[in-house]
Amino acid sequence: MNGPERNTQFTRALIELRILVLNGAFESNVRLPETALAERLGISRTPLRQAMDRLVAEGLLERIDTGGCRVASFTVEDIFDAIELRGVIEGTAARLAAERGMDERAAKRCRAILDELDDIVSCNKALDFKAYVRLNEEFHTLMARLAGSPVIAREVERISRLPLASPSAFMQGQELIPDFVESLRRAQNQHRAIFEAIEAREGARAEALMREHARLARKNFEYVMTENPSLARSVPGLALVADA
Repeated sequence: MNGPERNTQFTRALIELRILVLNGAFESNVRLPETALAERLGISRTPLRQAMDRLVAEGLLERIDTGGCRVASFTVEDIFDAIELRGVIEGTAARLAAERGMDERAAKRCRAILDELDDIVSCNKALDFKAYVRLNEEFHTLMARLAGSPVIAREVERISRLPLASPSAFMQGQELIPDFVESLRRAQNQHRAIFEAIEAREGARAEALMREHARLARKNFEYVMTENPSLARSVPGLALVADA
């Protein structure tokens, strides 16, 4: 197998295995069947093991003392901590972007995204939910990079890989949450406020706003856990929460 083909198999294995794990395809505390998985995904065991190594690093899988891997499980407190930590790191990125100044090209793209999101959540048209999700993800990716720190951008990406911790964690089920359109408008108002604080070079305010913005994910998580557990099927990663 040549290099490009091996890389393609690894990428496909990583994407498909991550989806299977987040959707609860495997029982907890059970060793993942490597041979059966390789056959299921149509790949060799080498790229599968590489994908498993990556998911171990991301925290979705854990190693077994006797060999192999199993799906990690999380408590409600684990998810709260992951969301809080994302807020801390994203908040740091926002503060540093304000203090150091933004790359003008990135700032221009942020302004364009915010304008598009304003249009999407306006009261004058039907909500384009898919476009909102896509632009929301791009906005948060840019926010992580605005500080010009590869270290911070990498750590934001790492913590966002944990189940239910990413900015888009509850997007798949959010349309089932009461007043979800209004919640998206509130989130967009926060996006605007964060960016304006960065532009104004108000580092402390940008950091505080970003940390508060991250807590929207916690509110959605609490709603699902206490008010509507049936949403578990609609929210990837919720199957990994031991208390769910």
